Amino acid sequence: MKRRKAADPGPTLMQAALARGNLGGGAAPLADRMRPRQLADVVGQGHLLGGKSWLNDAILQDRVPSLILWGPPGSGKTTLASVIARSTQAEFVPFNAVLGGVAELREILAAAKERGAYQGKRTILFVDEIHRFNKGQQDAFLPHVERGTVTLIGATTENPSFSVNNALLSRCRVLRLEGLQDDAIMALLGRAVLDPDHGLGTKQLTLSDDAARGIARAARGDARRALGLLEMTVAALGPDEKRVDLPQVERAAESPTLLYDKSGEEHYNVVSAFIKSMRGSDPDAALYWMLRMLDAGEDPLFVSRRMLIFASEDVGNADPRALAVASDADRAFQRLGMPEGLFSLSQACLYLASCPKSNSVLRAISAARGAIAEHGALPVPTKLRNAATALMRREGYGQGYVYPHDHEHSEVPDEVHLPDALAGQRFYVPSREGLEAQIADRLARLRKGASE
Repeated sequence: MKRRKAADPGPTLMQAALARGNLGGGAAPLADRMRPRQLADVVGQGHLLGGKSWLNDAILQDRVPSLILWGPPGSGKTTLASVIARSTQAEFVPFNAVLGGVAELREILAAAKERGAYQGKRTILFVDEIHRFNKGQQDAFLPHVERGTVTLIGATTENPSFSVNNALLSRCRVLRLEGLQDDAIMALLGRAVLDPDHGLGTKQLTLSDDAARGIARAARGDARRALGLLEMTVAALGPDEKRVDLPQVERAAESPTLLYDKSGEEHYNVVSAFIKSMRGSDPDAALYWMLRMLDAGEDPLFVSRRMLIFASEDVGNADPRALAVASDADRAFQRLGMPEGLFSLSQACLYLASCPKSNSVLRAISAARGAIAEHGALPVPTKLRNAATALMRREGYGQGYVYPHDHEHSEVPDEVHLPDALAGQRFYVPSREGLEAQIADRLARLRKGASE
């Protein structure tokens, strides 16, 4: 049988990008032009690249395993991929999960299989925004990663625990990249101003420390945003201006975009901070996190719903008015909308954070469900059954039931309403917080009478 010659795949997308200058010089954005080309140029991520790290060794020795690069925008995920692309002897194929389709991905995987079979050459497949693939689409990678057809490097801004298929995740090493510190971003800015080949060095500019620090603060850990702001600032300079100061940066900067993705991890982080601040009786922090959500575009009704849940789950009978306050705020917002409705939401937020807390409702639900799970559907005691017909009455339904309103204070301390197997069990244990202390005293009196 004649051996089929593998088709020449031509230059990879990464190689073509390098040739066009999209990752190098030319008219590409400053952030792309200044992308590090070797490990020594990478700033930040000391926990991954500092000293004699295994990742350093893997890149230098061309033994990079399948990876998931997880980090916020501008933290260096594509930079690491670019460094690997320039360091490896393997075929490096970039693929964007947003721009590319499944058909294109199949072609890439087929070419990788042929490349390994006929050329003995490895393929590193870099999938940017891998979280955009659904779990079923991610399954397509599994057999190829398992067989070694490709070494997969996926980049994602989302928590891989939520966004990447567990089977795929177990076959990759997850590297978490952090947003860059201000000093790392300032170093990048200084490098960009001085670099005559890829940066702004030919302009002979001076960047003041205040301006560099202002850009770094505005970038919030995002190198791409920092270099973009520097580029906009320089573009707005007058023909004779050679110094970049903070006022020029402030003029060029747009209103900051809050880091908050309604479908991603940061969404859950901010919501968690909001709930935990209310639970911790910190109205200042609760209001801050609520406004963070709303100003970043969160649906106010989502915030209102969380407060409705919180009113019963975390306040409960320690202050029964909490649920009414949350409900009224929800109705008021639906009547008013934004911006006026912000007052009712803020009032509810501050009240819920400030009032006494009790999770006894949550604990009672858990205890009661535990009893149901353990004992199953126990029969209703005969005295509590509905005696709706003569036959039921002859069968004893309702006999022995004591009507509380026939007694003083409408209380019958010795009456049992649970099934016999659960008699004496206590699911609701009131706290001593707020108004629930009064409930605790009343139930203690009733339960004492029942136990005597």
